Amino acid sequence: MRYPEILIVDDTTLNLDVLSSLLAAYRPRVAGDGATALRLAQENPPDLILLDVMMPDLDGFEVCRRLQADPRTCEIPVIFITALGDRKKETLGFEVGGVDYITKPFNPMVVRARVQTHLELKAVRDALRDDNARLESRVEARTAELQAALDRLRESAIDTVLRLGLAAEYKDDDTGRHVLRMSHYAVSVARQLGWSAKDLDRLFHAALMHDIGKLALPDSILQKPGPLDAEEWAIVKRHPLVGARILSGSDSDIIQLAEIVALTHHEKWDGSGYPRGLKGEDIPLVGRIVAICDVFDALTVRRPYKPAFPLEKAYSILRESSGSHFDPAVVRAFFAAEADILHTRHVYGDDSPDRPLTPAIIAASIAHPSSPHLLAVHVQSVDDASSS
Repeated sequence: MRYPEILIVDDTTLNLDVLSSLLAAYRPRVAGDGATALRLAQENPPDLILLDVMMPDLDGFEVCRRLQADPRTCEIPVIFITALGDRKKETLGFEVGGVDYITKPFNPMVVRARVQTHLELKAVRDALRDDNARLESRVEARTAELQAALDRLRESAIDTVLRLGLAAEYKDDDTGRHVLRMSHYAVSVARQLGWSAKDLDRLFHAALMHDIGKLALPDSILQKPGPLDAEEWAIVKRHPLVGARILSGSDSDIIQLAEIVALTHHEKWDGSGYPRGLKGEDIPLVGRIVAICDVFDALTVRRPYKPAFPLEKAYSILRESSGSHFDPAVVRAFFAAEADILHTRHVYGDDSPDRPLTPAIIAASIAHPSSPHLLAVHVQSVDDASSS
């Protein structure tokens, strides 16, 4: 058990001797001036200070002010020692931080009683402080555990979202890369439009679900090598509504955004799109962003019904469709993001059959949804590790 310690400060040797004798049980230390008292208190803070008011150079009030201003000593209770009966001086002592007064000549019982009282009060305060610190530490630790659990749940949910999106894409794209390319394209475009990092992250994971409604479409239609007839095309045009129904009613902000993406990514700026024929800014911005990215990827990769178009031809189609199919502002953002889009296209190109869509590459995609440059480096490191 630690015994309390006190520091007695007085410029009169007789007073130091008397008080040291009265308080010998507390192993008192002594200082004959204010500067020495400050140094001793800072080096090894006592539990209580008895401080003379009338001292040369630094008087007791100034010493107390400095003790209060120092984080190392501000919680040490100070009892002033004085022979003065001046009420103003007593008031000033409390104003600068003192907790009590002991007057000269000393009454041994009063000295011991007041010292004991304030030491007990300090012990209670210290115990409360330590208990609070332990509680705060436990709360922080528990909060960290809960946050880690929430992060794991979120990662699991995002992983499920990604795999559902991939499942839909495998219906007509046996590489599964389209959904990842298109989601990264959307992030690159939205960044040009000033979206925050948090919103870019939400967009990436929501865009993975844009074609979830394809799960309800027959393979015979999705993989048909020739043009669709009117009946088949009517079936295809239902997939945004089906996707929105699959995703509806969720409490997750990502799934809620994915519902909007699924429902609106085939709407057109001029109102000729489907399923609701929305026009202009009535189409949610996220749908307008995903629309151009989805079309660009469809143009530049091979499909059962068409060859891959060269980049310049695809670019020409996008520019010509500005103001009709696409929001002109989104078209401008798309071309402003060209460098990032080409990075993503290289990383997830369908022309790399020797680089399958492994769990490691999927994890890289989740880790860097809004940074295609970091993504390219990460995926290259995955490739290197796989080949070694």
